[in-house]
Amino acid sequence: MKQERVSDGRAWSYPLVVAEIPPEGAVLKLAPGEAERAALARHAGVLAVPSLNVDLKILPDGKGGLAITGDLAATVRQNCVVSLDPFDNEVKEQISLRFLPESATASARANDEDEGDEPFEVIQGGTIDLGALAAEFLALGVDPYPRRPGALFAPVTGDEGAASSPFAALAKLKQKGGQGD
Repeated sequence: MKQERVSDGRAWSYPLVVAEIPPEGAVLKLAPGEAERAALARHAGVLAVPSLNVDLKILPDGKGGLAITGDLAATVRQNCVVSLDPFDNEVKEQISLRFLPESATASARANDEDEGDEPFEVIQGGTIDLGALAAEFLALGVDPYPRRPGALFAPVTGDEGAASSPFAALAKLKQKGGQGD
């Protein structure tokens, strides 16, 4: 199990060879380096990813597939939607996925429709990219409208609001020229 950065557009790659997982399973703790965290920040649409840790438990299902469960914990730097100031925001995601070999996907799809099982991913070429998996869970966990703790939106009120609205400017034009009736 070797961590590597790939040039195919992925932010982080950590390939896992399915055949190398022992029958009793494996526990992995993953933490990308600085260059990978910078690529993950671009992927997730945030300013930076100061920290990212992924704890995974990988269990073979006895049929050539795997069940992967675990937790992703990250700190991402984002701009506050109220103040526009950067701040660090926590991301926590639970991971739970099934991976099946390509040969088992047709029967699994038929069984899923009948039994309502959770969806699965397909094992491509005997490997699973745990880095890509972590990148997707990170992107899913990022708050699209981050608000720094304590940041308050103060709406404009009274005459101040009316004078600064775009419609106030139009009203002034109407009064000056007498047009717009």
